[in-house]
Amino acid sequence: MIDRDAVRHIFVVGLRDAHAMEHQALSLMDRQIKHLAHYAEVETRLRSHRGETEAQIARLETILAGLGERPSMVKDLTMELGANLQAMAHMMAPDEIIKNSLANFAFENFEIASYSALLVMAAEGGFADATPLLEQSLQEEQGMAAFLEETMPLVIRRYLALRAGGETASH
Repeated sequence: MIDRDAVRHIFVVGLRDAHAMEHQALSLMDRQIKHLAHYAEVETRLRSHRGETEAQIARLETILAGLGERPSMVKDLTMELGANLQAMAHMMAPDEIIKNSLANFAFENFEIASYSALLVMAAEGGFADATPLLEQSLQEEQGMAAFLEETMPLVIRRYLALRAGGETASH
């Protein structure tokens, strides 16, 4: 038999980690959105996903509040700082859009894995109220990952064509 208190503790830690992860995602998107002049479809989808991410943060806060818990401000700030450092490093690269596309695809799949794990924890711990909220976030992340996978060839081809034409292609 699984110790419900132990599961609850691990679930809360996971929720706080996911909350920080979503703050990291916001920081990454905010930096990238400003650099997508040649990639309007990516900019549009990132803006849309930014709204989804804000809703995901609110859902995580709802789940935490239902458990009598709060997000970890330290984790949130640490992840935001890391996102800003990563974004700045990519901005210096001549192939910024390609680096961001690869990193975004990896990050979305990490988010999918995180929400999938939280759903297992919710089921094992009997936190049924969290399930629909986590499932909604999981579906949004799966949608964004699918978009990134579908558009990566387009982004790379556009980058190559712009570079071949002597244009700035990174953003």
